[in-house]
Amino acid sequence: MKQIKFIMGMPVSLEISNGENVGSGTFEKIFSYFADVDAQFSTYKPQSEVSKINRGEILPKDTSRKMQNIFLLAEQTRRQTYGYFNIATPQGNIDPSGIVKGWAIYQASLILRQEGIVNFCLEAGGDIQTGKPSEKKRGFWKVGIRNPFNRREIIKVLHLYNQGIATSGTYIRGQHIYNPHDPQKEIKEAVSLTVIGPNVYEADRFATAAFAMGRQGINFIEQTPGLEGYMVGQSGIATMTSGFGKFVI
Repeated sequence: MKQIKFIMGMPVSLEISNGENVGSGTFEKIFSYFADVDAQFSTYKPQSEVSKINRGEILPKDTSRKMQNIFLLAEQTRRQTYGYFNIATPQGNIDPSGIVKGWAIYQASLILRQEGIVNFCLEAGGDIQTGKPSEKKRGFWKVGIRNPFNRREIIKVLHLYNQGIATSGTYIRGQHIYNPHDPQKEIKEAVSLTVIGPNVYEADRFATAAFAMGRQGINFIEQTPGLEGYMVGQSGIATMTSGFGKFVI
């Protein structure tokens, strides 16, 4: 069973393995959750909490519990990545998009598990959280990495289960990721960087930071426990971490 909706400015899809006991309204519950996240954290919606903060209508100390949690997670990530992850933009606003998407997908996966659904593939804008088969079944989810120079081509096919994967890059949205240590410098050494983590939240936040590091990003992923990565450089040459190969079909 699979359904797709366009939310948060991107396609959100949920596929649930055959044999799972899907309750009434499960798909709608997940899609409604993403709609609520979009309404609160979007930088494009004038009435979102983020937009109100950026206009000075709400002080950071007066924000909601969820927003406070995102602030804490963002600060934790900033410290863990030596400042290469930062939700403060060069213009002085906040943009938590680099952490909210992975966080939202992971939180939605917890909703599915609360419903008793364990084997699923939940994707939003290319970032994915996979579930796992029951003990009686074996299998995995196939996930493809696109060629950043030809988006119709898949350059790697991976097998994942109960893991998350996220890709950061400039090949779709251009130079939307910046290096907080040198905001005016375009990131050209890397074109895409895919990270596999224990869940999509970990994969997403570290993929964003590692991409901002440029050519050193793949080394950061290599040195971070629990993560594996695959980076495509400007010349088209790919570099992968030492444990990435075990996921390749």
